[in-house]
Amino acid sequence: MIKYIASDLDGTLLHNGAQQLPEEIFDLIRALKSRGIHFIAASGRQYYNMYRMFEPVQNDISYIAENGSLCIHNHEIISRGVIDRDLGLRIIEASRQYDSCNCLVSCEDHCYTDSKDEHFISHILNTIKYDMVVVDDLKQIQKPFLKIAMCDFHTPDKLLPFFKNQFRSEIKVVTSGNIWVDFIAPNANKGQALSNLLAHLHLSASDGIAFGDQYNDLEMLELAGTGYAMKNAAPGVSDHADKVTESAERIMREILKTQ
Repeated sequence: MIKYIASDLDGTLLHNGAQQLPEEIFDLIRALKSRGIHFIAASGRQYYNMYRMFEPVQNDISYIAENGSLCIHNHEIISRGVIDRDLGLRIIEASRQYDSCNCLVSCEDHCYTDSKDEHFISHILNTIKYDMVVVDDLKQIQKPFLKIAMCDFHTPDKLLPFFKNQFRSEIKVVTSGNIWVDFIAPNANKGQALSNLLAHLHLSASDGIAFGDQYNDLEMLELAGTGYAMKNAAPGVSDHADKVTESAERIMREILKTQ
């Protein structure tokens, strides 16, 4: 019997760059809840952005935000991951050696950038709709860094090797969508956050399923009883999953027919 479903958003429930969930998702979550199946949204996005995105059912689900650096259930923080400050400052400095890179630092309340790129700023504030503050210098932020992300609209394929070559021995560096690379706090990934949440909810990892399409989903796909990689997933992601599907919604509808 399925007791939980954890799902990535971008590329999994959000298709082709969409910033709003299909109405069907809310109906499915309500139906799942009525069958005793708890829904968990898991994303690299910030918590407040996710909370608004799920507005019709926002208090009925749990959230794994910032790629696992923040896990929230019923407005309570279940777990939090923090990047070492000195390391974070070195990552920020390295981003300044990459001409087309825009750096975004996530803290618990807001995310911050010192980018001067108006297109990037508009993309974050008006398209993705993050709670973002533009500052003069990211190094002056004194709050704990939950996640650091880099965005490149022009040569995104160069982002990962540029940063991974410098920092792979100190921190996990993963793609998170087509134009993003994320630095994830040690011991803070979607799988670890899901494990923490399931312990809080007194659920077994084997009693649920997970959906994902990117390298930041691997631990979550491996942890869940059944991990589904999306058919359009990044190369190699399906190797960490049990099954492949074109549609998470279709799998959820099938579960509702049998439970």
